Amino acid sequence: MTIDSFLKLVEIQTKVASIIPFLLGTFYAVYRFDTFNLKNFLLMLVSLLCIDMATTAINNYQDFKKAKKKHGYGYESHNAMVSHNLKESTALAVIFILLGTAIVFGLLLFLNTNITVLILGVVSFGIGVLYSFGPIPISRTPFGEIFSGGFMGFIIPFIAIYIHVFDLNVVNIAFDGGRISLDMNLLEMLFIFLISLPSTVGISNIMLANNICDIEDDIENKRFTLPIFIGKNSSLKIFRALYYIGYVALMILLVLGVAPLVTAITLVTFVLVNKHIKIFYEKQSKKDTFIVAVKNFVVMNMTFVVTFAVALIIK
Repeated sequence: MTIDSFLKLVEIQTKVASIIPFLLGTFYAVYRFDTFNLKNFLLMLVSLLCIDMATTAINNYQDFKKAKKKHGYGYESHNAMVSHNLKESTALAVIFILLGTAIVFGLLLFLNTNITVLILGVVSFGIGVLYSFGPIPISRTPFGEIFSGGFMGFIIPFIAIYIHVFDLNVVNIAFDGGRISLDMNLLEMLFIFLISLPSTVGISNIMLANNICDIEDDIENKRFTLPIFIGKNSSLKIFRALYYIGYVALMILLVLGVAPLVTAITLVTFVLVNKHIKIFYEKQSKKDTFIVAVKNFVVMNMTFVVTFAVALIIK
């Protein structure tokens, strides 16, 4: 396997979908709680990248194995197993190495924090694998958008925040005499939820746009995704509405004073995002217009992350 084929198998360009929420959570923790743990930051970064790459590799492997339609852009050009002529054994070896590395670094992160990180890590790991693997992978159901957006858009920022503030009682899970207790600061959890909404809706819409473009192929390949259940028109309406929800969350954060004033610059990106929405409304193509969903996520959320970083510099 060459470096190029490996990067194609794991679709390295899509890792921004996990790195941006990770950086957002990190910068928010530093800004709001004035704390940063470099060791935990690095441990989570490695584990996160490995599980994300493994999930993508599993997805490509599964699509290759289960494909009934073996022609067209989605199979011949987009799937690394075909375009790079990868052996199944090679792909599986890469997947297991990535999963093993993610587990090792995840356990090290748990040992450096507490049981809450372990629980969230195990759940995230399980969802990451089940998303693309198993008798009925989540990505092949109407729940793909919910799980991809919810776990990558919310859980990643939350853990990225928590590993720096795990001793500040934002959330604490304890076991005592066979009893489980949960102590949670509801206000801080609300703020974290709002902070993560732009990335949550952006990631959900990447999945949604992908499924809208693939409706015909998915029907043939027996992938029963959300657009197949609710139709293309309803899916497009949800696609647009989710972005609007993200911008409303930004405005609420600014009004509450939770997000620094400089992050208001993110609202300006609405002009470009709305332009991309109109482009996607006119034509839904994996080859030509799917990319606007990725661009929207990067433009909106990278601006949010960069302005947070600027706020830390001028604080």
